Amino acid sequence: VPMVAPGNVQVHVINSTLAKVHWDAVPPKTVRGHLQGYKVYYWKVQSLSSRSKRHVEKKILTFRGNKTFGMLPGLEPYSSYKLNVRVVNGKGEGPASPDKVFKTPEGVPSSPSFLKITNPTLDSLTLEWGSPTHPNGVLTSYILKFQPINNTHELGPLAEIRIPANESSLILKNLNYSTRYKFYFNAQTSVGSGSQITEEAVTIMDE
Repeated sequence: VPMVAPGNVQVHVINSTLAKVHWDAVPPKTVRGHLQGYKVYYWKVQSLSSRSKRHVEKKILTFRGNKTFGMLPGLEPYSSYKLNVRVVNGKGEGPASPDKVFKTPEGVPSSPSFLKITNPTLDSLTLEWGSPTHPNGVLTSYILKFQPINNTHELGPLAEIRIPANESSLILKNLNYSTRYKFYFNAQTSVGSGSQITEEAVTIMDE
């Protein structure tokens, strides 16, 4: 098997889900056989938005021939990763380079996990929601947009409310009685807005 590990491993993080890794080619005589390529082992150490560690699944990408760089796609935003590089010949893999740590930046969050509308009164509705399963960063706020729908399914003016990230419910007041409303709800990080969840609810006709 090859004798030495690739040196000078460098990681360039391109965005929240993509990184580029570079290494120096090993001297040909240390390959001790036919150079087939380089393997990059990489794994997520932890998510930076939750402190929980979990079973680590190592991923392997093989770059054929004498390439000295490769792309690592499909990374999770706002996470800490480690990687190492090994050279491969027809017999197997050489030793691993020292582990290199890199971090991906924040991304936009997934949609809130649920949006539930309860307690209709003449002029109010209560909204409850769950935080995104994948925050992909530090949540900065939630955005609620809503508009009335009339009997012919035309949409009225759109109102927008920004809600602090630590809230999980809201009583929406000053609504019209016996009116159907459509709600659009999403979470935000400093990078931008995540995908929205939609729901409809009706205020009651009379007490």
